[in-house]
Amino acid sequence: MQSSIRLGKIRGIPVGLHYTWFIIFVLVSLSLAQFFFPNEYPGWNPAVYWVVGIVTSLLFFGSVLAHELAHSVVARRFGVPVRSITLFLFGGVASITREVKQPVQELLMSVAGPLSSMVLAGLFAVIGLALRTLSEPVAAGAMYLARINLLLGLFNLLPGFPLDGGRVFRSIVWAITGQYERSTRIAAGLGQAFAYLFIVAGIFLALAGRLGDGIWLALIGWFMDNAASSSFRQVRLKESLQGYTAADLMRTQCAAVPPGVSLETLVDDHVLPLGQRCFLVTDGEALKGLVTLHEIRRVPRDRWPVTLVEQAMTAVDSLHAVPPDADAYSVLERMDEYDVNQIPVVQAGRLVGIIARDSILHFIRTKSELGI
Repeated sequence: MQSSIRLGKIRGIPVGLHYTWFIIFVLVSLSLAQFFFPNEYPGWNPAVYWVVGIVTSLLFFGSVLAHELAHSVVARRFGVPVRSITLFLFGGVASITREVKQPVQELLMSVAGPLSSMVLAGLFAVIGLALRTLSEPVAAGAMYLARINLLLGLFNLLPGFPLDGGRVFRSIVWAITGQYERSTRIAAGLGQAFAYLFIVAGIFLALAGRLGDGIWLALIGWFMDNAASSSFRQVRLKESLQGYTAADLMRTQCAAVPPGVSLETLVDDHVLPLGQRCFLVTDGEALKGLVTLHEIRRVPRDRWPVTLVEQAMTAVDSLHAVPPDADAYSVLERMDEYDVNQIPVVQAGRLVGIIARDSILHFIRTKSELGI
């Protein structure tokens, strides 16, 4: 997810905050400190309400992070890469760059999140009950976290994609039919049905005078509808590439440049006048790496005259090459996994072509325009 602040890594997985997280953090903290705790526990010092409200809010989002981390840990156990976890307006999202290969793997990965929320609910309930006679503020915060984690786990078990329950439902349909694409369509359709239900319910709540609850429920429905629609698009994308390989979509011609050329010369002599976007960096016949617009943009403009191609290129050992018979969709997944836009196609240790993301997308658009 773009526009996020990197916090660090947990078990090797980068964790970040999207800018919208600060909005929901302020709203949750304000709601707890000014409304929920004063109504439920009158008589505290005003400063205590704020301390408990802010700490409880932070622990709530820590619980959301634990929920997503549970998904991610199970995904990595099955060899599925997890690029990052990001907390944002609607909670959290783990960026998983490739789908699992078997229904049982999806089932286990999906239930891991709600199960972690249930476990946290139990732990916070025990803490709340144990401390209720020792510290009412601490016990109050713990009991709130117990309830909210229980609700988080139960809500995510609703059988609508992209909720965890929707993924569980997809894994069951997948196991029964043996068809991943069909199960995704069914689960995403059910997810859209839930999304429309939330939107309609949100409108009714708003008209009934509960404006804040109505808006929030409608926003959740809108988010679910977008995510379900994205799943439909992903299925269509996979179907469009069905039966095609890297060899079908690769370019066999890619300009070669020596490693000692500056980026400014490369842009002025090749990129701008000729429209070339990727270049093999070669020293004689030896391939040293690849440089594309992606690598060029990472270098500040004022450094182009003094930055050599070999300093900006992606070294040959890091190119994540694929064989010519690699499935086209798996190549696209590989690009997402390593956040690259071009991948070399190598056969018997020899470069035979380059497959680019824009070539794949152009191929899909062309098929769509032709109606095939």
